[in-house]
Amino acid sequence: MRVRSNNLSPWQQHFIATGPGGSEHYQDAMAQTVAQLAHVFEQADKPYSGLDPVALKQQIEAINLSAAPHSLQQVIQHSAELIAHHSILVQHPACIAHLHTPPMIAGIAAESMIAALNQSMDSWDQASAATYVEQHVVDWLCQTFGYDQHSDGVFTSGGTQSNIMALLMARDWAVDSISQHNVQQQGMPEYSHRLRIVCSDKSHFTVKKAASIMGLGEKAVVCVPTHNNGTIKIDALNQCLNDLKQAELIPFALVGTAGTTDHGAIDDLSALAELAKQHKLWFHVDAAYGGALILSQQNQRLAGIHLADSITVDFHKLWYQPVSCSALLLKHKAHFKYLLHYADYLNREGDYLPNLVDKTISTTRRFDALKVLMTLRTVGKEALGAMIDHLITQTRQVAQLIDEHQNFELLAQPSLSTVLFRYQHPVDAFNRQLRLACLKAGVAVLGETTVNGQAALKLTILNPCLSIENFTNLLTNINEFADSLLQMETC
Repeated sequence: MRVRSNNLSPWQQHFIATGPGGSEHYQDAMAQTVAQLAHVFEQADKPYSGLDPVALKQQIEAINLSAAPHSLQQVIQHSAELIAHHSILVQHPACIAHLHTPPMIAGIAAESMIAALNQSMDSWDQASAATYVEQHVVDWLCQTFGYDQHSDGVFTSGGTQSNIMALLMARDWAVDSISQHNVQQQGMPEYSHRLRIVCSDKSHFTVKKAASIMGLGEKAVVCVPTHNNGTIKIDALNQCLNDLKQAELIPFALVGTAGTTDHGAIDDLSALAELAKQHKLWFHVDAAYGGALILSQQNQRLAGIHLADSITVDFHKLWYQPVSCSALLLKHKAHFKYLLHYADYLNREGDYLPNLVDKTISTTRRFDALKVLMTLRTVGKEALGAMIDHLITQTRQVAQLIDEHQNFELLAQPSLSTVLFRYQHPVDAFNRQLRLACLKAGVAVLGETTVNGQAALKLTILNPCLSIENFTNLLTNINEFADSLLQMETC
Protein backbone atom coordinates (compact mmCIF):
# COMPACT_ATOMS: atom_id res chain seq x y z
CA MET A 1 0.00 0.00 0.00
CA ARG A 2 1.39 3.39 -0.99
CA VAL A 3 2.35 5.83 1.75
CA ARG A 4 0.89 9.30 1.30
CA SER A 5 2.24 12.42 2.94
CA ASN A 6 -0.02 15.31 3.95
CA ASN A 7 2.88 17.55 4.86
CA LEU A 8 4.14 18.51 1.44
CA SER A 9 4.75 22.16 0.62
CA PRO A 10 3.05 23.57 -2.51
CA TRP A 11 6.31 23.26 -4.41
CA GLN A 12 6.99 19.68 -3.37
CA GLN A 13 4.08 18.38 -5.43
CA HIS A 14 6.13 19.19 -8.55
CA PHE A 15 9.16 17.09 -7.53
CA ILE A 16 10.04 13.57 -6.46
CA ALA A 17 11.29 13.55 -2.89
CA THR A 18 13.22 10.78 -1.17
CA GLY A 19 11.61 9.13 1.84
CA PRO A 20 8.08 7.81 2.54
CA GLY A 21 5.38 9.55 0.54
CA GLY A 22 7.81 11.54 -1.55
CA SER A 23 6.85 9.87 -4.83
CA GLU A 24 3.05 9.89 -4.61
CA HIS A 25 2.54 12.70 -7.14
CA TYR A 26 5.10 11.11 -9.46
CA GLN A 27 3.27 7.78 -9.38
CA ASP A 28 -0.09 9.41 -10.05
CA ALA A 29 1.30 11.44 -12.97
CA MET A 30 3.01 8.45 -14.56
CA ALA A 31 -0.10 6.28 -14.23
CA GLN A 32 -2.26 8.94 -15.88
CA THR A 33 0.32 9.52 -18.65
CA VAL A 34 0.51 5.81 -19.46
CA ALA A 35 -3.29 5.55 -19.53
CA GLN A 36 -3.66 8.56 -21.84
CA LEU A 37 -0.96 7.36 -24.25
CA ALA A 38 -2.41 3.85 -24.26
CA HIS A 39 -5.72 5.37 -25.37
CA VAL A 40 -3.97 7.31 -28.16
CA PHE A 41 -2.22 4.20 -29.46
CA GLU A 42 -5.22 1.89 -29.20
CA GLN A 43 -7.57 4.32 -30.97
CA ALA A 44 -5.15 5.23 -33.77
CA ASP A 45 -6.33 4.27 -37.25
CA LYS A 46 -3.91 6.53 -39.14
CA PRO A 47 -0.20 7.40 -38.83
CA TYR A 48 -1.29 11.03 -38.59
CA SER A 49 -4.67 12.28 -37.49
CA GLY A 50 -5.34 14.22 -40.69
CA LEU A 51 -5.83 17.56 -38.93
CA ASP A 52 -4.84 20.36 -41.28
CA PRO A 53 -1.31 21.53 -40.35
CA VAL A 54 -2.48 25.15 -40.24
CA ALA A 55 -5.21 24.26 -37.75
CA LEU A 56 -2.75 22.25 -35.64
CA LYS A 57 -0.33 25.16 -35.58
CA GLN A 58 -3.09 27.56 -34.53
CA GLN A 59 -4.30 25.31 -31.72
CA ILE A 60 -0.80 24.88 -30.31
CA GLU A 61 -0.03 28.59 -30.58
CA ALA A 62 -3.28 29.30 -28.70
CA ILE A 63 -1.78 27.76 -25.54
CA ASN A 64 -1.14 30.67 -23.18
CA LEU A 65 2.19 29.93 -21.50
CA SER A 66 1.83 32.97 -19.24
CA ALA A 67 -1.61 32.07 -17.89
CA ALA A 68 -2.34 30.85 -14.37
CA PRO A 69 -1.21 27.24 -13.99
CA HIS A 70 -3.52 24.28 -14.45
CA SER A 71 -3.34 21.02 -12.53
CA LEU A 72 -0.88 18.48 -13.88
CA GLN A 73 -3.80 16.10 -14.44
CA GLN A 74 -5.47 18.65 -16.74
CA VAL A 75 -2.25 19.35 -18.61
CA ILE A 76 -1.51 15.66 -19.14
CA GLN A 77 -4.99 15.09 -20.55
CA HIS A 78 -4.86 18.16 -22.80
CA SER A 79 -1.35 17.26 -24.02
CA ALA A 80 -2.53 13.78 -24.92
CA GLU A 81 -5.58 15.09 -26.75
CA LEU A 82 -3.86 17.90 -28.65
CA ILE A 83 -0.22 16.85 -28.98
CA ALA A 84 0.00 13.07 -28.72
CA HIS A 85 -3.16 12.49 -30.78
CA HIS A 86 -1.86 14.73 -33.57
CA SER A 87 1.71 13.41 -33.52
CA ILE A 88 3.27 11.14 -36.13
CA LEU A 89 2.79 7.63 -34.75
CA VAL A 90 5.89 5.66 -35.65
CA GLN A 91 4.20 2.45 -34.52
CA HIS A 92 1.51 2.65 -37.23
CA PRO A 93 1.95 0.32 -40.25
CA ALA A 94 1.58 3.26 -42.67
CA CYS A 95 4.35 5.32 -41.02
CA ILE A 96 7.30 4.26 -43.08
CA ALA A 97 9.25 7.34 -44.15
CA HIS A 98 12.44 7.75 -42.16
CA LEU A 99 15.11 5.98 -40.15
CA HIS A 100 12.84 6.48 -37.16
CA THR A 101 11.83 3.25 -35.49
CA PRO A 102 9.09 2.21 -33.12
CA PRO A 103 10.90 2.04 -29.76
CA MET A 104 10.99 -1.16 -27.76
CA ILE A 105 9.13 -1.29 -24.46
CA ALA A 106 12.36 -2.05 -22.60
CA GLY A 107 13.81 1.19 -23.93
CA ILE A 108 10.69 3.13 -22.99
CA ALA A 109 10.87 1.72 -19.45
CA ALA A 110 14.54 2.70 -19.34
CA GLU A 111 13.61 6.22 -20.48
CA SER A 112 11.31 6.52 -17.47
CA MET A 113 14.19 5.59 -15.17
CA ILE A 114 16.57 7.91 -17.01
CA ALA A 115 14.20 10.86 -16.63
CA ALA A 116 13.44 10.24 -12.97
CA LEU A 117 17.06 9.63 -11.95
CA ASN A 118 18.33 12.52 -14.12
CA GLN A 119 21.95 11.42 -14.04
CA SER A 120 24.47 13.64 -15.80
CA MET A 121 27.11 11.54 -17.52
CA ASP A 122 29.97 14.02 -17.26
CA SER A 123 31.36 13.15 -13.82
CA TRP A 124 31.18 10.13 -11.51
CA ASP A 125 29.75 12.15 -8.64
CA GLN A 126 26.75 12.93 -10.87
CA ALA A 127 26.38 9.44 -12.35
CA SER A 128 27.84 6.76 -10.09
CA ALA A 129 26.27 3.48 -11.24
CA ALA A 130 25.44 5.06 -14.61
CA THR A 131 29.14 5.63 -15.36
CA TYR A 132 29.88 1.94 -14.94
CA VAL A 133 26.82 0.93 -16.97
CA GLU A 134 27.91 3.08 -19.92
CA GLN A 135 31.46 1.77 -19.77
CA HIS A 136 30.22 -1.82 -19.56
CA VAL A 137 27.96 -1.39 -22.60
CA VAL A 138 30.77 0.36 -24.51
CA ASP A 139 33.17 -2.49 -23.73
CA TRP A 140 30.60 -4.98 -25.02
CA LEU A 141 30.12 -2.95 -28.19
CA CYS A 142 33.85 -2.76 -28.84
CA GLN A 143 34.13 -6.51 -28.47
CA THR A 144 31.07 -7.09 -30.67
CA PHE A 145 32.53 -4.97 -33.48
CA GLY A 146 35.86 -6.81 -33.31
CA TYR A 147 37.94 -4.29 -31.40
CA ASP A 148 40.42 -5.32 -28.70
CA GLN A 149 41.43 -4.16 -25.21
CA HIS A 150 42.98 -0.97 -26.61
CA SER A 151 39.60 0.33 -27.78
CA ASP A 152 36.98 2.47 -26.06
CA GLY A 153 33.89 4.50 -26.81
CA VAL A 154 31.33 6.96 -25.52
CA PHE A 155 27.61 7.54 -25.95
CA THR A 156 26.49 10.52 -28.03
CA SER A 157 23.27 12.25 -29.01
CA GLY A 158 23.24 10.71 -32.50
CA GLY A 159 25.16 9.98 -35.67
CA THR A 160 25.77 13.66 -36.30
CA GLN A 161 27.66 14.14 -33.06
CA SER A 162 29.50 10.83 -33.48
CA ASN A 163 30.66 11.75 -37.00
CA ILE A 164 31.73 15.23 -35.94
CA MET A 165 33.71 13.91 -32.97
CA ALA A 166 35.40 11.24 -35.11
CA LEU A 167 36.50 13.72 -37.77
CA LEU A 168 37.59 16.25 -35.16
CA MET A 169 39.89 13.66 -33.61
CA ALA A 170 41.04 12.59 -37.09
CA ARG A 171 42.07 16.15 -37.89
CA ASP A 172 43.96 16.64 -34.64
CA TRP A 173 45.63 13.25 -35.01
CA ALA A 174 46.69 14.07 -38.56
CA VAL A 175 48.11 17.48 -37.65
CA ASP A 176 49.88 15.97 -34.65
CA SER A 177 51.35 13.25 -36.90
CA ILE A 178 52.42 15.66 -39.65
CA SER A 179 54.03 18.40 -37.61
CA GLN A 180 53.66 17.65 -33.90
CA HIS A 181 51.29 20.60 -33.81
CA ASN A 182 48.70 20.73 -30.99
CA VAL A 183 45.46 22.11 -32.41
CA GLN A 184 43.88 22.28 -28.96
CA GLN A 185 46.57 24.61 -27.68
CA GLN A 186 47.83 26.35 -30.81
CA GLY A 187 44.87 26.47 -33.17
CA MET A 188 44.96 25.48 -36.82
CA PRO A 189 48.33 25.05 -38.56
CA GLU A 190 49.29 27.23 -41.52
CA TYR A 191 48.65 24.35 -43.94
CA SER A 192 45.08 23.71 -42.71
CA HIS A 193 43.61 24.98 -46.01
CA ARG A 194 45.16 21.93 -47.69
CA LEU A 195 43.47 19.35 -45.43
CA ARG A 196 40.91 17.10 -47.12
CA ILE A 197 38.26 14.57 -46.02
CA VAL A 198 37.36 11.94 -48.61
CA CYS A 199 34.01 10.16 -48.78
CA SER A 200 31.45 8.97 -51.31
CA ASP A 201 28.85 11.19 -52.92
CA LYS A 202 26.25 9.19 -50.96
CA SER A 203 27.84 9.84 -47.57
CA HIS A 204 25.75 11.49 -44.90
CA PHE A 205 25.59 15.29 -45.02
CA THR A 206 27.17 15.44 -41.55
CA VAL A 207 30.59 14.88 -43.14
CA LYS A 208 30.30 18.32 -44.73
CA LYS A 209 28.75 19.70 -41.55
CA ALA A 210 31.77 18.44 -39.59
CA ALA A 211 34.18 20.10 -42.00
CA SER A 212 32.26 23.34 -41.68
CA ILE A 213 32.21 23.22 -37.87
CA MET A 214 35.93 22.42 -37.76
CA GLY A 215 36.75 25.54 -39.77
CA LEU A 216 37.91 23.60 -42.82
CA GLY A 217 34.87 24.51 -44.88
CA GLU A 218 32.79 22.24 -47.07
CA LYS A 219 35.45 22.64 -49.75
CA ALA A 220 37.60 20.30 -47.66
CA VAL A 221 35.23 17.40 -48.39
CA VAL A 222 36.00 15.52 -51.60
CA CYS A 223 33.18 13.26 -52.79
CA VAL A 224 33.98 10.17 -54.85
CA PRO A 225 31.40 8.82 -57.33
CA THR A 226 29.37 5.74 -56.53
CA HIS A 227 27.96 2.74 -58.37
CA ASN A 228 24.24 2.56 -59.17
CA ASN A 229 23.74 0.63 -55.93
CA GLY A 230 25.17 3.54 -53.90
CA THR A 231 28.55 2.03 -52.97
CA ILE A 232 31.78 3.95 -53.47
CA LYS A 233 33.87 3.18 -56.57
CA ILE A 234 37.17 1.84 -55.23
CA ASP A 235 39.21 2.57 -58.37
CA ALA A 236 37.88 6.13 -58.46
CA LEU A 237 38.74 6.51 -54.78
CA ASN A 238 42.31 5.36 -55.32
CA GLN A 239 42.69 7.76 -58.24
CA CYS A 240 41.19 10.57 -56.18
CA LEU A 241 43.69 10.06 -53.35
CA ASN A 242 46.60 10.06 -55.77
CA ASP A 243 45.28 13.19 -57.51
CA LEU A 244 44.92 15.02 -54.19
CA LYS A 245 48.51 14.29 -53.25
CA GLN A 246 49.69 15.25 -56.73
CA ALA A 247 47.97 18.60 -56.19
CA GLU A 248 49.87 18.96 -52.88
CA LEU A 249 46.70 18.65 -50.86
CA ILE A 250 46.54 16.59 -47.66
CA PRO A 251 43.85 13.90 -47.42
CA PHE A 252 43.75 12.92 -43.75
CA ALA A 253 40.45 11.06 -43.28
CA LEU A 254 38.51 8.51 -45.31
CA VAL A 255 34.84 7.98 -44.47
CA GLY A 256 33.15 4.73 -45.39
CA THR A 257 29.41 4.20 -45.03
CA ALA A 258 27.67 1.09 -43.74
CA GLY A 259 24.13 1.93 -44.77
CA THR A 260 23.58 5.07 -46.82
CA THR A 261 20.41 6.96 -46.00
CA ASP A 262 18.63 6.44 -49.33
CA HIS A 263 20.00 3.20 -50.79
CA GLY A 264 21.12 1.48 -47.58
CA ALA A 265 24.40 0.83 -49.43
CA ILE A 266 27.37 -0.65 -47.59
CA ASP A 267 30.79 0.26 -48.93
CA ASP A 268 33.55 -2.34 -49.32
CA LEU A 269 34.99 -1.64 -45.88
CA SER A 270 37.95 -4.00 -46.25
CA ALA A 271 39.05 -2.29 -49.47
CA LEU A 272 38.63 1.14 -47.88
CA ALA A 273 40.66 0.06 -44.86
CA GLU A 274 43.48 -1.09 -47.13
CA LEU A 275 43.54 2.22 -49.01
CA ALA A 276 43.45 4.13 -45.73
CA LYS A 277 46.43 2.14 -44.52
CA GLN A 278 48.35 2.73 -47.75
CA HIS A 279 47.74 6.47 -47.68
CA LYS A 280 48.06 6.81 -43.89
CA LEU A 281 44.53 8.10 -43.41
CA TRP A 282 42.19 7.95 -40.45
CA PHE A 283 39.46 5.48 -41.48
CA HIS A 284 36.02 6.28 -40.09
CA VAL A 285 32.93 4.13 -40.71
CA ASP A 286 29.53 5.75 -40.44
CA ALA A 287 27.48 2.70 -39.44
CA ALA A 288 24.59 4.68 -37.96
CA TYR A 289 22.10 2.79 -40.14
CA GLY A 290 23.75 -0.53 -40.93
CA GLY A 291 25.80 -1.12 -37.79
CA ALA A 292 23.09 -3.33 -36.30
CA LEU A 293 23.93 -5.92 -38.98
CA ILE A 294 26.75 -6.95 -36.67
CA LEU A 295 24.08 -8.85 -34.68
CA SER A 296 22.54 -10.58 -37.69
CA GLN A 297 23.27 -13.59 -39.87
CA GLN A 298 24.48 -11.11 -42.51
CA ASN A 299 27.24 -9.62 -40.37
CA GLN A 300 29.78 -10.57 -43.06
CA ARG A 301 28.49 -7.55 -44.99
CA LEU A 302 30.38 -5.47 -42.41
CA ALA A 303 33.66 -7.32 -43.04
CA GLY A 304 36.56 -4.96 -42.35
CA ILE A 305 34.71 -2.71 -39.92
CA HIS A 306 37.07 -3.79 -37.14
CA LEU A 307 39.90 -2.12 -39.09
CA ALA A 308 38.28 1.31 -38.76
CA ASP A 309 39.84 3.90 -36.47
CA SER A 310 36.35 4.96 -35.43
CA ILE A 311 32.78 3.71 -35.84
CA THR A 312 29.46 5.51 -35.51
CA VAL A 313 26.58 3.38 -34.22
CA ASP A 314 22.99 4.58 -33.76
CA PHE A 315 20.73 2.68 -31.39
CA HIS A 316 17.65 4.75 -32.25
CA LYS A 317 17.64 3.10 -35.65
CA LEU A 318 17.78 -0.70 -36.04
CA TRP A 319 18.41 -1.26 -32.33
CA TYR A 320 14.90 0.13 -31.71
CA GLN A 321 15.73 2.58 -28.92
CA PRO A 322 13.88 5.81 -28.12
CA VAL A 323 15.49 8.92 -29.57
CA SER A 324 18.22 9.79 -28.88
CA CYS A 325 20.77 7.02 -28.41
CA SER A 326 24.08 6.64 -30.26
CA ALA A 327 27.75 5.90 -29.68
CA LEU A 328 31.20 6.51 -31.09
CA LEU A 329 33.73 3.70 -30.83
CA LEU A 330 37.51 4.20 -31.14
CA LYS A 331 40.00 1.51 -32.11
CA HIS A 332 42.70 3.22 -30.02
CA LYS A 333 41.37 4.74 -26.81
CA ALA A 334 44.46 6.97 -26.55
CA HIS A 335 43.00 9.16 -29.32
CA PHE A 336 40.37 10.47 -26.90
CA LYS A 337 43.17 12.73 -25.68
CA TYR A 338 42.29 15.07 -28.55
CA LEU A 339 39.00 15.85 -26.78
CA LEU A 340 40.33 16.06 -23.22
CA HIS A 341 40.06 19.27 -21.24
CA TYR A 342 40.23 19.59 -17.46
CA ALA A 343 38.04 21.72 -15.21
CA ASP A 344 38.82 22.07 -11.51
CA TYR A 345 35.16 21.84 -10.55
CA LEU A 346 34.41 18.75 -12.67
CA ASN A 347 37.15 16.39 -13.85
CA ARG A 348 40.29 17.29 -11.97
CA GLU A 349 43.48 15.80 -13.35
CA GLY A 350 44.38 12.71 -11.37
CA ASP A 351 40.82 11.90 -10.23
CA TYR A 352 40.64 8.31 -9.01
CA LEU A 353 37.05 7.79 -10.19
CA PRO A 354 36.25 7.90 -13.93
CA ASN A 355 34.70 11.03 -15.43
CA LEU A 356 33.24 10.31 -18.85
CA VAL A 357 33.39 13.97 -19.86
CA ASP A 358 37.05 13.21 -20.65
CA LYS A 359 35.90 11.42 -23.83
CA THR A 360 33.36 13.75 -25.40
CA ILE A 361 32.65 17.24 -26.68
CA SER A 362 29.53 17.28 -24.48
CA THR A 363 29.37 18.10 -20.81
CA THR A 364 25.89 17.20 -19.59
CA ARG A 365 24.77 13.97 -21.24
CA ARG A 366 21.84 11.62 -20.71
CA PHE A 367 22.13 8.11 -19.30
CA ASP A 368 21.23 6.56 -22.67
CA ALA A 369 23.32 3.42 -22.16
CA LEU A 370 20.66 2.12 -19.78
CA LYS A 371 18.28 1.68 -22.72
CA VAL A 372 20.75 -0.56 -24.54
CA LEU A 373 21.55 -2.57 -21.42
CA MET A 374 17.91 -3.19 -20.54
CA THR A 375 17.02 -4.09 -24.13
CA LEU A 376 19.89 -6.55 -24.50
CA ARG A 377 18.96 -8.18 -21.20
CA THR A 378 15.26 -8.33 -22.13
CA VAL A 379 15.31 -9.12 -25.84
CA GLY A 380 18.80 -10.49 -26.44
CA LYS A 381 21.19 -9.93 -29.30
CA GLU A 382 20.03 -13.05 -31.17
CA ALA A 383 16.44 -11.83 -31.37
CA LEU A 384 17.59 -8.35 -32.41
CA GLY A 385 19.67 -9.90 -35.17
CA ALA A 386 16.75 -12.07 -36.30
CA MET A 387 14.56 -8.97 -36.57
CA ILE A 388 17.11 -7.35 -38.88
CA ASP A 389 17.34 -10.46 -41.09
CA HIS A 390 13.55 -10.53 -41.24
CA LEU A 391 13.38 -6.86 -42.29
CA ILE A 392 15.92 -7.32 -45.06
CA THR A 393 14.00 -10.29 -46.45
CA GLN A 394 10.70 -8.44 -46.16
CA THR A 395 12.13 -5.36 -47.87
CA ARG A 396 13.02 -7.45 -50.90
CA GLN A 397 9.48 -8.83 -50.98
CA VAL A 398 8.02 -5.32 -50.83
CA ALA A 399 10.35 -4.22 -53.64
CA GLN A 400 9.04 -7.09 -55.74
CA LEU A 401 5.44 -6.01 -55.05
CA ILE A 402 6.30 -2.53 -56.28
CA ASP A 403 8.19 -3.82 -59.31
CA GLU A 404 5.18 -5.89 -60.34
CA HIS A 405 2.66 -3.09 -59.78
CA GLN A 406 1.44 -1.47 -62.99
CA ASN A 407 1.47 2.07 -61.55
CA PHE A 408 4.74 2.03 -59.59
CA GLU A 409 8.35 2.05 -60.74
CA LEU A 410 11.10 0.49 -58.63
CA LEU A 411 14.17 2.74 -58.85
CA ALA A 412 16.80 0.49 -57.21
CA GLN A 413 17.14 -2.96 -55.75
CA PRO A 414 17.18 -2.62 -51.95
CA SER A 415 20.34 -3.24 -49.95
CA LEU A 416 19.09 -2.90 -46.37
CA SER A 417 15.54 -1.87 -45.54
CA THR A 418 14.79 1.08 -47.84
CA VAL A 419 12.79 0.91 -51.06
CA LEU A 420 13.09 3.69 -53.63
CA PHE A 421 10.20 4.00 -56.06
CA ARG A 422 7.88 6.46 -57.77
CA TYR A 423 4.34 6.63 -59.02
CA GLN A 424 4.55 6.40 -62.82
CA HIS A 425 3.40 9.87 -63.60
CA PRO A 426 5.52 11.92 -66.01
CA VAL A 427 5.76 14.98 -63.75
CA ASP A 428 8.24 14.95 -60.86
CA ALA A 429 6.12 17.46 -59.00
CA PHE A 430 3.27 14.94 -58.82
CA ASN A 431 5.29 12.48 -56.73
CA ARG A 432 6.20 15.27 -54.35
CA GLN A 433 2.58 16.34 -54.22
CA LEU A 434 1.53 12.74 -53.62
CA ARG A 435 3.83 12.35 -50.61
CA LEU A 436 2.64 15.55 -48.98
CA ALA A 437 -1.03 14.85 -49.70
CA CYS A 438 -0.74 11.34 -48.21
CA LEU A 439 0.86 12.83 -45.10
CA LYS A 440 -1.71 15.58 -44.58
CA ALA A 441 -4.60 13.19 -45.08
CA GLY A 442 -3.14 10.58 -42.76
CA VAL A 443 -3.04 7.98 -45.53
CA ALA A 444 0.69 7.28 -45.22
CA VAL A 445 3.91 8.86 -43.98
CA LEU A 446 6.33 8.35 -46.89
CA GLY A 447 9.88 9.52 -47.47
CA GLU A 448 10.97 11.69 -50.38
CA THR A 449 14.37 12.01 -52.02
CA THR A 450 16.00 12.36 -55.43
CA VAL A 451 17.42 9.43 -57.41
CA ASN A 452 19.26 10.06 -60.68
CA GLY A 453 17.70 13.49 -60.86
CA GLN A 454 14.16 12.17 -60.43
CA ALA A 455 11.82 12.78 -57.52
CA ALA A 456 11.49 9.52 -55.61
CA LEU A 457 9.32 8.15 -52.87
CA LYS A 458 10.91 6.06 -50.17
CA LEU A 459 9.77 3.34 -47.81
CA THR A 460 12.03 2.82 -44.82
CA ILE A 461 11.00 -0.55 -43.44
CA LEU A 462 11.91 -0.72 -39.76
CA ASN A 463 8.98 -2.31 -37.97
CA PRO A 464 9.52 -6.08 -37.62
CA CYS A 465 5.90 -6.55 -36.49
CA LEU A 466 4.43 -5.75 -39.92
CA SER A 467 3.20 -8.33 -42.42
CA ILE A 468 3.29 -8.37 -46.21
CA GLU A 469 -0.46 -7.77 -46.05
CA ASN A 470 0.26 -4.44 -44.34
CA PHE A 471 2.38 -3.42 -47.31
CA THR A 472 -0.10 -4.68 -49.87
CA ASN A 473 -2.76 -2.53 -48.22
CA LEU A 474 -0.37 0.43 -48.01
CA LEU A 475 0.46 0.28 -51.74
CA THR A 476 -3.23 -0.08 -52.59
CA ASN A 477 -4.08 2.99 -50.51
CA ILE A 478 -1.25 5.04 -52.07
CA ASN A 479 -2.31 4.00 -55.57
CA GLU A 480 -5.97 4.86 -54.94
CA PHE A 481 -5.00 8.19 -53.42
CA ALA A 482 -2.80 8.96 -56.43
CA ASP A 483 -5.69 8.12 -58.76
CA SER A 484 -7.94 10.52 -56.87
CA LEU A 485 -5.34 13.28 -57.14
CA LEU A 486 -5.01 12.72 -60.88
CA GLN A 487 -8.76 12.86 -61.29
CA MET A 488 -8.81 16.18 -59.44
CA GLU A 489 -6.10 17.49 -61.80
CA THR A 490 -8.20 16.66 -64.87
CA CYS A 491 -11.35 18.27 -63.50
